[in-house]
Amino acid sequence: MRALYEWTMDLAAHKHARWGLALISFVESSVFPIPPDIILIPMVLAQRAMAWVYATICTLSSVAGGVMGYAIGYFLFDTVGTAILDFYGKAEEFSTFQAQYNEWGVWIVLIAGLTPFPYKIITIASGVTALNFPIFIVASLIARGIRFFAVAALLWYFGEPIRAFIDKYFGLLSIVFVVLLIGGFALLKYL
Repeated sequence: MRALYEWTMDLAAHKHARWGLALISFVESSVFPIPPDIILIPMVLAQRAMAWVYATICTLSSVAGGVMGYAIGYFLFDTVGTAILDFYGKAEEFSTFQAQYNEWGVWIVLIAGLTPFPYKIITIASGVTALNFPIFIVASLIARGIRFFAVAALLWYFGEPIRAFIDKYFGLLSIVFVVLLIGGFALLKYL
């Protein structure tokens, strides 16, 4: 494990590491199963002064990849998805799902973009249901920006000790943050 860690840290300091971060962030939002955090974290730890640049690269690339995921859902659904729904007799049920998804879509994108939930599922589902595209982009920018800038900020401020903490409690931290976010919005709505 130590050798793998050192290899990742060396790779993170490589002159082409930014392109790798951008590529991983892009494909993770549409098809790739591994989150960009595995590259973002060692890159920030290797060069803490570049934390904000790395978070920006990660955010913009992730949202661009989300557009690709949206396009996959939007354009392939008519050719593949409808045939599957018709075969199983579920086309009418899908219309109900689509209406519900679009009603809550902004919240779905915001919450999923902040958590370890596979973001690619949300980007593709947003395309399948034809979620309002500008809303999808804004929610993605907010959610992914908060996620990657929070990771970068914690690593920039605390350095190496925070890495172990984030690695150990990332899922729990994401859930707590989402609960606080939803609670804050609910509080604002009812006050």
